[in-house]
Amino acid sequence: PVVGRRRQNECRAAARLRLSIPARFDSLFGTQDCFLLDLSRTGARIALANPLGVGAEGFLRVGPLELFGQAVHVSRFDGGGINGLAFDEPIADETVLAMRHHAETFEDTRRKALHDRMRQWVKGEI
Repeated sequence: PVVGRRRQNECRAAARLRLSIPARFDSLFGTQDCFLLDLSRTGARIALANPLGVGAEGFLRVGPLELFGQAVHVSRFDGGGINGLAFDEPIADETVLAMRHHAETFEDTRRKALHDRMRQWVKGEI
């Protein structure tokens, strides 16, 4: 079931930066690994194994960011779900741009680490 769906004539509060990077969500219910799917000045969408109920609050931690938000939407499906989060205060445009840089750097770093690991395996070092 989908809870908190936006009406068709409602506009988003801010443009979204599409991402797909690992993050963490800390709430009263515990800490969960998640994926940050997108980010805007006013909120984010995260994918979790155990999505939060609408109204749950906590900290989204990703890279250098730590943002407090509340779940305002939940979509559940087999194996997990997606939460829409609204931040308690809008974040600066510079913060969104910093996250974009972090996402680009994260992917490059991940790719380099995989390449280095493969090279070590081929050389018989691991």
